[in-house]
Amino acid sequence: MPALPIADVLGLNVSYNYIEAISELDCRSFLQLRTLSLQGNRIHSIHERAFTSLANLQSLDLSYNQLSDLSPSWFFELSLLQHLNLLGNTYQTLGQGLLFLPLASLRSLQFGGPAFQAVGGHDFDGIQQLGDLVMDGNELLRYEEGSFGYLRSLDTATVSLRGPFVRDHNLTSCVLRDLSSSKTHLTLTDLKLTDAESMRPLGEFGRRGGEMLTFRNVSMTDEAVVTFILLLGTSRLTYLGVEDSQLAGHGQWSKAKLVQPKYLHTLFIRNIQILDFYAFSSLTYFQNLLNATTRVTIINSKVFLIPCNTSRNFRHVEFLDLSDNLLTDSAMKESACHGDGVWRELQVLNLTKNSLRSIGPLSQLFTRLVKLTCLQLSLNLFSEMPRECHWPPNLQTLNLSSCQIRTLTPCVPKSLHVLDLSNNALSVFSVTLPLLTELRLSGNKFVTLPEARLLPSLAMLSLRGNKLIRLTKSGLQAHRKLTTLEAGDNNYVCSCEFVAFVQQDLLHMVRLPDWPQSYMCDSPTALRGVLVRDARHSVFECHMTAAVAVLCTGVTLTFLVVGTLCYKLHAVWYLRMSWAWIRAKRKPAAPQSSELCYDAFVSYSERDSEWVENYLVAELESVLPPFKLCLHKRDFLPGKWIMDNIINSIEQSRKTLFVLSRHFVSSEWCKYELDFSHFRLFDESTDTAVLILLEPIPKETIPKRFCKLRQVMNSRTYLEWPEDEELRPIFWYNLKLAIKNQDCTAD
Repeated sequence: MPALPIADVLGLNVSYNYIEAISELDCRSFLQLRTLSLQGNRIHSIHERAFTSLANLQSLDLSYNQLSDLSPSWFFELSLLQHLNLLGNTYQTLGQGLLFLPLASLRSLQFGGPAFQAVGGHDFDGIQQLGDLVMDGNELLRYEEGSFGYLRSLDTATVSLRGPFVRDHNLTSCVLRDLSSSKTHLTLTDLKLTDAESMRPLGEFGRRGGEMLTFRNVSMTDEAVVTFILLLGTSRLTYLGVEDSQLAGHGQWSKAKLVQPKYLHTLFIRNIQILDFYAFSSLTYFQNLLNATTRVTIINSKVFLIPCNTSRNFRHVEFLDLSDNLLTDSAMKESACHGDGVWRELQVLNLTKNSLRSIGPLSQLFTRLVKLTCLQLSLNLFSEMPRECHWPPNLQTLNLSSCQIRTLTPCVPKSLHVLDLSNNALSVFSVTLPLLTELRLSGNKFVTLPEARLLPSLAMLSLRGNKLIRLTKSGLQAHRKLTTLEAGDNNYVCSCEFVAFVQQDLLHMVRLPDWPQSYMCDSPTALRGVLVRDARHSVFECHMTAAVAVLCTGVTLTFLVVGTLCYKLHAVWYLRMSWAWIRAKRKPAAPQSSELCYDAFVSYSERDSEWVENYLVAELESVLPPFKLCLHKRDFLPGKWIMDNIINSIEQSRKTLFVLSRHFVSSEWCKYELDFSHFRLFDESTDTAVLILLEPIPKETIPKRFCKLRQVMNSRTYLEWPEDEELRPIFWYNLKLAIKNQDCTAD
């Protein structure tokens, strides 16, 4: 046994490994263990105290190992054990008795195997509540009569007695006598019943009042079948099942055709193989057997026809299952006696997986079955549906799933409460069904929900595996009585609206049994394969208008703030000057002195033009030789950008005269002229600026944007215009020297 670090393990399955022995310490740490499966190992030895610590164990599987001896000490501490499986080992007996004495809570016991030979009288002492018993006694040689008699509470008993049925009928009779009762469902498996003698032990079942009997994996000849039917006539059998078995004869059961069991109400036949199928007689001989039967099931048994005479004996049948057989449209006409209503008590009819093709004629066969409420027709070959059909008046449930139906028509009965159209090729639902409460449309091609006006009573709708791309609130609200919706496995487009609706509202409107695993996004690509529950969108994807409005508002506010700051900090001045500098830098090199056009460019405020024209120009241009001055009013080229005029004039002048006054510092263009002159002063290492101070200007009154003026006045000598006329000749002398690049001194 493997050692596990988890102490609170509740279930441990180590089946089909190579475990050979279980020691005293192997299970000591599993104090909380409820289920232990050791099936299919090679266990041949178990310590006497191996399971002592498993006081909480409820299920133990030791099947198909190599245990040759069974010890009662294994079970001393397992008082809560309910299920024990000892099948398929090599022991011959159940020990020396009292093996199960501690197991007072045991509900299910499986034992026996290829070497099992004997059942003793005290083998089951201590068992009080056993409900299910399975015994593999194919090689049983000894049975002490009454051994199973103590198990009075058995609900089911499944026994394999292939060998005893062949070689020891007395032993078989004893076993069946003890196991047969009106409360126990007896299942006999793995038998080969060839003649009347091999069937003799079954008489004990009838004599003991057995009521429920199933044959599983049994081969029976015609003689054996006839013998058994004759036994039915004197028994109180109410349930007869035959599963996974073979009929080796030709169906010649005429000797038993008069037998009429009085109590048989359920016949269950499944997976019957008829070896000589094409030589096998019809079910004619069944007709009297079914006089009292209310439930008949014949599944996957190659039934291709029920003769009308046999059908007429189904007068009490309420449930008829003929699924997975070979019935055709023409065969159903005969089986239903051409619609004469012979199955007048029938309530449920299952014709799933046959070879039926025409719904219209089929519906007419059942028109007179007034008690028929449920009809199963799935897995047939209808494909087309006629415009008009005639159904039983009280039909409430109709299953037409997996029938290749492409179009729905008014053929569907109006009385339906439940309709299953799953796995067809439908894309449109256009039929009004006022009473329908449950509709299953999974596996079709629907892209939207059916219209609510067609289904006013709908409470449950299944649309799994269709082509839905969205669910809408209005669409679901229209179905006012809808409480349950299955709509997983569709190609959902996870738009903002859809995701918000599903995550916030849908679960409050209807119950979704397949939520959330079956609801996945198919698009957009970024969300493909993501559960709708986990889908997330960005704000811009889901609220574009609001987001753009907020963004635009933010941008506008940003511009306003930046504009205000620029205004306050005079950023426009700096930007414009930067642009002028960039343009000036990209021009060709400045001309040589011999190529200059002016002696000086005069930068002044328009408000100081009177002084400039009457004093400055008059004085400098009247001397011999005269100075050539550049004035913006006189010398700027018309039509040219003013900044280009300023830059060109300064570059073509030897000097730049700045006429400083209070008006100057308030002029925008004067600032540009000063900035560019300052640029030449430092960038080109030239001494071009000459400052003329018309009036005193306190530095603290100079605006901050005139930072260049502050720097120039702090670093350059300037000429101050004197109010005293006697000092003016000295002013003009110094100015002329400054323009000529000679030393001058300001007063």
